[in-house]
Amino acid sequence: MQKFLLITASLLLVLSCKDGGSSSQVFFDSTGRINEISVVVNNDLWNGTVGEAVRNVLASPVYGLPQDEPTFNINQIPSHVFSGFVTRNRTVFIVRIGNESATSFNNDVYAKPQRVITVTGKSKQDVINQINENADKIISSFKSIEIFNKQQQIKKSLFNTASIQDQLKLNIEFATAYRIAKNEDKFFWIRRDTNAGDLNLMLYELPHDAIQRNDNIIGQIIKIRDPIGKKYIEGPVEGSYMTTENAYTPFNTETILDNKPTLETKSMWDVHNAVMAGPFINYAIEDKINNRWVVAEGFVYAPSVEKRDLIFEMEAIIKSIKLQ
Repeated sequence: MQKFLLITASLLLVLSCKDGGSSSQVFFDSTGRINEISVVVNNDLWNGTVGEAVRNVLASPVYGLPQDEPTFNINQIPSHVFSGFVTRNRTVFIVRIGNESATSFNNDVYAKPQRVITVTGKSKQDVINQINENADKIISSFKSIEIFNKQQQIKKSLFNTASIQDQLKLNIEFATAYRIAKNEDKFFWIRRDTNAGDLNLMLYELPHDAIQRNDNIIGQIIKIRDPIGKKYIEGPVEGSYMTTENAYTPFNTETILDNKPTLETKSMWDVHNAVMAGPFINYAIEDKINNRWVVAEGFVYAPSVEKRDLIFEMEAIIKSIKLQ
């Protein structure tokens, strides 16, 4: 009897969809670890030049970390195995030979939310060319859905940021596992302890003329952050404080955050008079309406573990910022 009722209910669901009661496709929830991509490609391609091209793009080292860590972890799946539960991974990269050269970007194909990127070509070289030509867009597309996924996880338990909203006139979302370690002169130091160290966020504002758009953007960012570190981020012993590691060349680019021009800087920090170091990611958001720059920086101290996903969490938090 129970089996009959189950079959009847399933038929009614299918018929209701076909009848126009609901034309929407029913999606399973997507699955997958953060920053892990299912690469659907046959073994012969994976073990040759095509697989090498895929790895060179998706597993390229993340800049600004003390050790090499891949942009994404890769889980290779032969095409004939890609079915059922396996198709529900949040990020899927499909490689096929035999069709016209193209790279397509699709959402919610087998599950939701999901990003599926398909690369096709008539030959191996065609596929390799498509991968290389679209490398930046491929990485950006996968990264955006991973940022979104991380932000959705954070939303499940949000810290009350009323004091930040009041003083800095911005909204930002981070979890209740964080705490405000320092709130002085419209400067915030926000921290989360982990088993291996801690995650840290700095928030403050600068007058609009504090940063000039010229060939020395990196020098200006470092010249700003070092006095901030000395003043607010004390180290473990008297006279120690955070500074920028001189031996590591910072990387700088311009991006968009909250629909505003933003300077993004990645490098390494260390502590003056103490043996401590780690990666940081700094965003200077140009807020022309309020004649200021809003600076949000995430830095990580975790000497015994990999740091990619930790600095990624800081990036996801910072990219939730909405200026008032």
